[in-house]
Amino acid sequence: MGDDSAVVEEGARKSGVLWLALDRPRLAWHVWHDGAIYLVAGGGEQELPGLDTLDRVRVTLRSKDNGARLVEFEAAVSRVDQAAEPGATAALAKERLNAADSEHLTERWARDSLVVRLDPLP
Repeated sequence: MGDDSAVVEEGARKSGVLWLALDRPRLAWHVWHDGAIYLVAGGGEQELPGLDTLDRVRVTLRSKDNGARLVEFEAAVSRVDQAAEPGATAALAKERLNAADSEHLTERWARDSLVVRLDPLP
């Protein structure tokens, strides 16, 4: 990723959404936490078919201001052990808007959803 690392971090911090190249381009909400992008899939959250089977995925970040493409990059995909990484889950829960069950959100994710970490690759 080289010189794009600062652009990736700034873009991921400023915008709460990104595009993933899955079966088709998929819009997903996320958070930047601990040097990586985290997101939640399934279990009543965003449907991101096939993400759970990938080792890497193509990510596009767009400008929050005008929608222009800021940067595209490959990211390593890894499942998050939600019990072992409560900080990541808490960061996601803080940014989750309009959840019907906000009091029990993290419990539902632990039971029904996949939390994923995307690490930008060089």
